[in-house]
Amino acid sequence: MFPAVTHFLDHLKFEKKLSSHTITSYQNDLLQFSVFCSGTFEIKDPAGIGALHIRSWIAALMEDKISARTINRKLSTLKSFFKFLLKEGVVKSNPLLKIHSQKMPKSLPVFIDESKMEKLSEIFSEKKKNNNGKENDYEDALAYLMLEMLYQTGMRRAELIGLKESDFDSFNCTLKVLGKRNKERIIPITGDLKKCIQEYCGKKPENDPIAIGLNEDYLLVNEKGKRLSEKFVYLTIKKKLTDVTTLKKRSPHVLRHTFATHLLNNGADINAVKELLGHSSLAATQVYTHNTIEKLKKAYKGAHPRA
Repeated sequence: MFPAVTHFLDHLKFEKKLSSHTITSYQNDLLQFSVFCSGTFEIKDPAGIGALHIRSWIAALMEDKISARTINRKLSTLKSFFKFLLKEGVVKSNPLLKIHSQKMPKSLPVFIDESKMEKLSEIFSEKKKNNNGKENDYEDALAYLMLEMLYQTGMRRAELIGLKESDFDSFNCTLKVLGKRNKERIIPITGDLKKCIQEYCGKKPENDPIAIGLNEDYLLVNEKGKRLSEKFVYLTIKKKLTDVTTLKKRSPHVLRHTFATHLLNNGADINAVKELLGHSSLAATQVYTHNTIEKLKKAYKGAHPRA
């Protein structure tokens, strides 16, 4: 790997305050690029990188069937890296200035119908009656709470995992969420979700002593009292969503899409939805309005005499 990468990653961690997940993503992209440059062109110093080398890497990624979205994310990593190197005086010019992003195919957010989310809630309620007090009672309670929190708040998977017990304000019915770039936001919750969290807290095992020592009193923990892994959350949500949908995508992020779509379909102000999602720009939230527009078109065609 290029020697300057370690310095750059420290810059992201200590100055930019990026999450460990984001930093790992940057690290993997830069490792892949440096291995390519070293193996293909025998270049081991970023000062020797030019636009031609980057275009060759893009071509190699495309040959490997890497999506345009992923390639653009990798290019974004390189842009940040070379911008940093330019500022530090390691390179004299930024080769990314001559590189254009890949054209993205238009894709709309995948979401789950309201009726199917209601059905999922009914399935959990029935299972709760049958399993109350049984061995897998905690596992089911945790799965249901994760699903409801993701759907009712629209938070990201990493935000869910990072929640602390102190972030839950039962008096005001709110959750304090730490989002991207360590930006905090307050999300209101329903009385039902508040009750669900309180019931779960009555069943959860004590936090791992090491975590407590590090002041990491996580709200959601596994049966051993340890912090949840991203893989565990993903597999749990995917399994539960399989009960009600045949969608190809059944990830925790689909529930974030579902949260936003349902709010807008039911008349929520788009600026309010933007704040709830923690988006930095309105453009990121506007992608969800397509469903509202389609709903209006359907109503128009069904009611207007000239439609």
